[in-house]
Amino acid sequence: MIELCPLGDLVAGTVTRVAPPGLPAALALVRIGDRVFCIDDTCSHETASLSDGWLAGYQIECPLHESRFDLRTGAPDCPPARRPVRVYDVVVVNGMVCVEAEGTA
Repeated sequence: MIELCPLGDLVAGTVTRVAPPGLPAALALVRIGDRVFCIDDTCSHETASLSDGWLAGYQIECPLHESRFDLRTGAPDCPPARRPVRVYDVVVVNGMVCVEAEGTA
């Protein structure tokens, strides 16, 4: 388990970028209601930080080429991105947002 940040640091409806030790790349965290979603922060099409993009429901839009990724599955919904981004299962332990070192995609 890798601790990312305190749950209280996450503001609903915004993207928080974290770069925890033990993972090769930054992650994007999004709190929607009582749930927290975690995906790789880098777009699968081209190097761009998804945390600099826009949220619409359960989708995050890449700031470069407007591909959108589903926060629940990592799947893109339109070109130019064709590959999903990695998603991580999130658990909250003692008020800390945590993920396993290996995500899914």
